[in-house]
Amino acid sequence: MVRRRPARRRGGRWARRDPGTGVSTAAWSPVALAVVSAGVGRPGPTRLLADRVAEAVCRALAAGGARADVEVVELHRLAVDLAHHTTHGRVGLDLREAIAAVVAADGLVVATPVVAASPSEVFDAFFAVLGDGVLSGMPVLLALSSSSWRRPPGLVRVVRGRLTDVHTRPVPTTVFAGPADPSVPTDPAGPADPSVPTDPSDRQPTAPGDGDESGDGDGLHARIDRAASELAAAMRAHRR
Repeated sequence: MVRRRPARRRGGRWARRDPGTGVSTAAWSPVALAVVSAGVGRPGPTRLLADRVAEAVCRALAAGGARADVEVVELHRLAVDLAHHTTHGRVGLDLREAIAAVVAADGLVVATPVVAASPSEVFDAFFAVLGDGVLSGMPVLLALSSSSWRRPPGLVRVVRGRLTDVHTRPVPTTVFAGPADPSVPTDPAGPADPSVPTDPSDRQPTAPGDGDESGDGDGLHARIDRAASELAAAMRAHRR
């Protein structure tokens, strides 16, 4: 199901120019941001993380003079449609609308919980529905939520691989929110042994003042802002 926030009419070009002077004005045409939440509940930690990331992307776009039209696609509401497509090949109306919103976007925020080094089932099912090439070159910000400190080696690479399989272009920074973040529930089993190894390829570049990748408050905020800036820049380049 697609949930639309108040939208503005989309313009045909990224920047408008004054007809008299030919100089770009501050009135930039809106860009479309689709937020795909693959969580299993509402308002679950994955949706909360998706909202935080989307707000940061909107701020980054606004800093460049752009307005964003945001559409939220909650995949758990499409579970029945996705199951019907898997078994019968039918695409229901709600699923069709969700696909249209994603394909028409200038950029995507994709948030999914991770369990046993894999994204949610609805995440896999939704991106399997999309035809080959329809998201070619689409800028994507990937956000992962987890209720456990455990982060299997290769986790980010596996999930990013699902997105590159449909020819999207994930931004360099992946946001990972662990149990220390207020929006993510604590693992009932408690934190894992911090000595559990992680794959170096999963580590994202750190910024000054950034904490570890487990999701501590200030570190997570810095990662969200960095990833949001990367997506905003990629959306501008993609739309030109």
